[in-house]
Amino acid sequence: MMTTIRTLATLITLATLWLPTASAQNAGGHLAGHHLPAFADNIIVPQSAAFRFSSGPAVEITAVDVGVVILEQAALTTMDISLRNPGGAMQEAEILLPVPAGAVVRSIDFEGEGAEPSARLLPAAEAKSTYESIVATVRDPALLEFAGYNLVRSSVFPVPAGGTQKVRLTYEHLLTASGGRVDYVLPRSESLSYRVPWSIALRAQARTPISTVFSPSHEIETIQPVPHRVSVRLADQAASQPGPFRMSYLLEDDGVSASLFAYPDPASGGGYFLMLASLPTAATQDTAPVKREVTLVLDRSGSMAGEKIDQAQNAALQVLAGLEAGETFNIIVYNDSVSSFAAAPVAKDATTAAQARDYIAAIRASGGTNIHDAMLEALQPEPTEGSLPMVLFLTDGLPTVGVTSEAHIRSAVEAGNSHQRRVFSFGVGYDVNAPLLDQIALQSRGTATYVLPGENVEVKVSSVFRKLAGPVLADVELAVTDAAGRPDHGRLLDTVPGALPDLFEGDQLVLLGRYVGSRPLHCTLSGSYLGQPRQFRFEFGLDEATTRNAFVSRLWASRRIAVLGEEIRQRGAEPTRLASAAIPAAIPRGGSDPHIDELVNEIVRLSTEFGILTEYTAFLAEEGTDLGDRSDVMARARDNFNSRAIGTRSGMGAVNQSFNNMAQMNQTAMNYDNEFIDHNMNRVAITSVQQVNDRAFFRRGDRWVDSRLAQDVGSDTPDRVIKFGTREHLALVEKLVRTGRQGSVSLQGEIVLLVDGESILIER
Repeated sequence: MMTTIRTLATLITLATLWLPTASAQNAGGHLAGHHLPAFADNIIVPQSAAFRFSSGPAVEITAVDVGVVILEQAALTTMDISLRNPGGAMQEAEILLPVPAGAVVRSIDFEGEGAEPSARLLPAAEAKSTYESIVATVRDPALLEFAGYNLVRSSVFPVPAGGTQKVRLTYEHLLTASGGRVDYVLPRSESLSYRVPWSIALRAQARTPISTVFSPSHEIETIQPVPHRVSVRLADQAASQPGPFRMSYLLEDDGVSASLFAYPDPASGGGYFLMLASLPTAATQDTAPVKREVTLVLDRSGSMAGEKIDQAQNAALQVLAGLEAGETFNIIVYNDSVSSFAAAPVAKDATTAAQARDYIAAIRASGGTNIHDAMLEALQPEPTEGSLPMVLFLTDGLPTVGVTSEAHIRSAVEAGNSHQRRVFSFGVGYDVNAPLLDQIALQSRGTATYVLPGENVEVKVSSVFRKLAGPVLADVELAVTDAAGRPDHGRLLDTVPGALPDLFEGDQLVLLGRYVGSRPLHCTLSGSYLGQPRQFRFEFGLDEATTRNAFVSRLWASRRIAVLGEEIRQRGAEPTRLASAAIPAAIPRGGSDPHIDELVNEIVRLSTEFGILTEYTAFLAEEGTDLGDRSDVMARARDNFNSRAIGTRSGMGAVNQSFNNMAQMNQTAMNYDNEFIDHNMNRVAITSVQQVNDRAFFRRGDRWVDSRLAQDVGSDTPDRVIKFGTREHLALVEKLVRTGRQGSVSLQGEIVLLVDGESILIER
C-alpha cells in the first residue's frame, strides 16, 4: 500500500523539452560535458525504457498502471510505475516523465521511507542539457522519440535489494477539442522492443451526452452506464502493445455526430482522412426502432449430425426469443432439398413463436448440402414493409447438391438479392468454402463469422444477432458537395468501406479514404433514420491536417490492402484460375493476367511504403529480400496470392485467410507488429519492420532502412553520413521535431532515412 500522497504546494508548470542547438557541443562537433546535478544510477522513463549509468544489474520497469479522469476537457492522469531491483544492493532511481504540452504536476509519491519526494522544474536550458547528457552517456537513441515533449524530473528514491518499488505521479492538462470531438493522448514509445505491460483505465464525463468512444491506437473496452459518462479500459490483448495511447470521444449532435481526422500528403495534392460518425446513445427511447425481418437458414446435412445440429437448434431458439413482438421471421432448413417454416416471413406472436419452436425441435440431420437453392429461397420473397430484412445463413460444408460452382452460386445470390437483404453468414468448422461465405456477406452489407472446431455454434450466432438490435440508420450513403450544395466531384478517392454499413444501436462508422484539395469538405450522410428518410450535413475543415495523425494514413493503407487482396481472392471462383507457381521458364513469372498484376503491384507498393505486411507479403521483411529487385518481389507476391488467396478455397488454410481479411477490412486500431494468423491458425508477428510516426523502416542487418529508400536501387550509397551525437545529428533531430517525426531517429543501430529528398545515414 502506498504511503500518503504528498501534494506539491503549488502546481509546477513544466518546461518545454530541448530543441538541440550547436551551443551544447564542443569544437569537434560532439557533445560537451554538462555541469548538471548528479543523476541517480538508474533513470526511469516509463514510456520508453530504463537507463543505467554504471555497471551492474539495472532497475527494471515491470508494469505501468494508468488511471485517467476527464471532466469536459480537463484530464487528470495518475501513473503507478512498478519497478524491480534484481541486484543484491539497494539502488537509487529517478523518473523523467514526458508529458503533453501545458501539463502541470499535481503530486508524486513512492512506497517506503525516503526523503520528501518532489518534481523539479527544468528551465529550458537545463532540460535540454539533461536530455543531451543522458543520450550521450548511454549512447542510446531511444529517448530521442520524446524530443519536443514537456519533461518533469522526479526526486531520487530507493529501490530495495532484490525488491520492488512503486512510484506514483499525477499530472493534469487541458485536452484538445475539435468541434464535438475531444482527444486524449498518452505519450509512449512506438518501438516494438518496448513490451512493458500497461493497464489503462479512463473515465470521462461531459455536460452533453457522449455519443461514442474511439481509439485508433489500441483495442479498448467501453462501458457507458448513462449518456453523460463513459468508462474505457485498455483491452487485455493490447496490454503489451507499444505506441502512444489515443482516445477520442464524440459529443451527441442532432441524430448523427461526426468528426474528421486528416493527415496531409502534399505530393498527392491532398491527404488521407478518417471520418468517425456515431448515433445518439438513446436514439430509440422516444421513437420506435425499425423492425427487423429475420430469415434463419440452417444446414441440416449429414455432417451436422450430433452436437452441431443441437447447437444450431439452440441458436435458432435464441434468435426467435430475441425478436420483438411484431417483428417478422422465417426458418429455412436445407440438405439435398429446401424446406421452409412458412411461405413468407410471419409476424412473431405467441402462436407463431410456439409453432416455430416445434418446427426447430423437429429438425434432423441427413443428406447433402444444397447451398444454391437455400440461398435463393431466403432471398426471393417480398420483404415485410417497413422492416430491415436480414438473413442468418449457416453451413458446415461445401455445396454438394444442385449447383456447386462457387462462381455460379455467388452470381446467383447477387442477382437474386433484388430486395437487398443483408446476409450474415456462419461457417461451422473448416470444411466450408470460406471465400464464398465472405463474398455473400460483403456484397450484401453483412458479415461472415466462423465457428472453429470446439467452439459453440449457439454462442457465435447469438453474439452476432445481439449486435443487430435496434436498427437506427440503414441504406447509408455519403455525398460530397460544395458550400452551395452542388456536387463536388473528385474530392474523395479510394474510400473504405466502399458500401457503408447499416448502423445499429451502439454502432460507430469509421470511414477512411483519400481527399483532394485543401478547401473544406461538405459531407452529407443520408439514409433511413428510424424508418424515415433523413440527411445529416457536416462541414470538415482540412486546416488541422497534421503529420501527427499518422494513424489515419496507416489505417487506410491496411484496409485498402485487405480490399485489394480480397478482390484477388475472389478471382479463384472463376472457372479458369491462374496457372500454378510451377510456370514454364518461357512464361514470365506472374502469369498473363494484367488485372491481377495491377492488384498485386498496388498491394506490394502499399505494403512497402507503410510497412504493413500480411501473410501474402510477409516475405518483404525477410533478411534476404531485395526490395529493389522489383521483378523478383512481384513474382514472389504473385505466387503467394496464386497458391493461397486464389488456390485455397476450403480447409484451415482458407478459414485463416477469412479471419485475416475480415479483421483487416474492419481494422480501427494500429497493428504495430503486423500480427496475423497463419495457415495453421497460429498467431504470427513481424518485428523486422518498424512503424514510427508516419514512416516505416525495414531491418537489413544492423541497419534500419526507410521504406521509401529500401526499394530504390543504389540506396546503399546515402547522400550524407551523420555521426550519432554530433552537431549535425542534433540539428537533424531539431528539424524532425518540427514535423513530429523525431521518432525516426530513435531506433537502435544504424538508420538510413529520407529527409526532404536527401538520403541520410546515421552511424553509431
